[in-house]
Amino acid sequence: MDQPAAPVDSLAASPAVPVPAAPPDPDTVRGVLGGVLDPELRASIVDLGMVKDIVVAADGVVRVHVALTTAACPLRGQISTDVRSKVAGIPGVRDVVVEYAEMTQAERSALMQRARWEATQRAPQTAIAPTTRVLAIGSGKGGVGKSSVTANLAAALAARGLTVGVLDADIWGFSIPRMLGVEGRLAGTRADDGRGKIVPHELTVPNATDSSAPGRLRVVSMGLLVDDEDTALMWRGLVLARALEQFLTDVQWGPLDYLLLDMPPGTGDIQMALSRLLPQTEMLVVTTPAIGAQKVAARVADMARRSYLKVVGIVENMSEFVAPDGSRHAIFGTGGGGRLAALTGAPLVASIPIEAGVSDGGDHGRPVVLDAPDTAAARALHALAGRIVDELLPPVEMAGCTARIFELVEAAEPTP
Repeated sequence: MDQPAAPVDSLAASPAVPVPAAPPDPDTVRGVLGGVLDPELRASIVDLGMVKDIVVAADGVVRVHVALTTAACPLRGQISTDVRSKVAGIPGVRDVVVEYAEMTQAERSALMQRARWEATQRAPQTAIAPTTRVLAIGSGKGGVGKSSVTANLAAALAARGLTVGVLDADIWGFSIPRMLGVEGRLAGTRADDGRGKIVPHELTVPNATDSSAPGRLRVVSMGLLVDDEDTALMWRGLVLARALEQFLTDVQWGPLDYLLLDMPPGTGDIQMALSRLLPQTEMLVVTTPAIGAQKVAARVADMARRSYLKVVGIVENMSEFVAPDGSRHAIFGTGGGGRLAALTGAPLVASIPIEAGVSDGGDHGRPVVLDAPDTAAARALHALAGRIVDELLPPVEMAGCTARIFELVEAAEPTP
């Protein structure tokens, strides 16, 4: 007698179908735009009064009216790109339209007064320039390979000739020094103002794209301040947040194209402190195909959006194992990255297979993207780096407007 077929778990078999999100309210859009910084004035375009109006249509089209200092401002394209990128990441947004106007003389004067006030009142002032693209790599739980993704992604970006800072914000569970092969305690120096500064460890990475200048990695971790990597740190949440603040204010980072932060798992004090210290941060969420990991990772994405940080993408790590004979084995299940992408509305930007070389390279300080770039995992990580540079979070190309602002303001203001 034939036996009845076993029931199929539909959630495990196929990605969840997301319920379309309602369009956001203007206040939510304004909160997200607080993370768009004027690269020269070092302040939010919202705080500077550059966002004049926000209109959200019922069909999900968002119109943002931005007032520029001059109609020909060279930073116009950069501001437009950042506004579109931030707003497009809000659930319920179908399209983003940026409209421009030129400030009046009175508005330009008010802008400069506000910028000067922001420079004195902004607390704390970090050592990270507004031109630095900041990418936090987070996960809902440990063991999904978040630190491995951070280390290899940083190395892949540096291999493009970029200068990349790597901040090991997982204060308790630091592992970046070992994964990048960095040893020795961090040194100190004295800045021009007399204050002591921490000097990052710097590594040179050969340029893999052409014969031009090599890239650089600048690494800071609590693991480079303790006596050895087996030392346990028994700190509470507020102390951890303060440590993150010091790494952002008291480190002599220098000019950076990117700053990658290896975040601790979960949604604790460090994650909340980051949104206050670096509002321009965007987040990459790492999960595995397992449903349990995907469900926990969804909380990280929700935390990011509640803090007005854009989730730039989902990375499914350990997606499958490819055996030497070419057969594929989904050891941890399938579909977790796709389900999380559907749930959050963020794109699935990479699926990275399981390879022994990734783990071995991390144990011995040889990132697989540099040590074995032709392997499947390395190719996936290099492709992720390329997508970040070309599409998701391209480097800022500086072309200043500030000199023009001062000239216009000073020309119109009466001489005392």
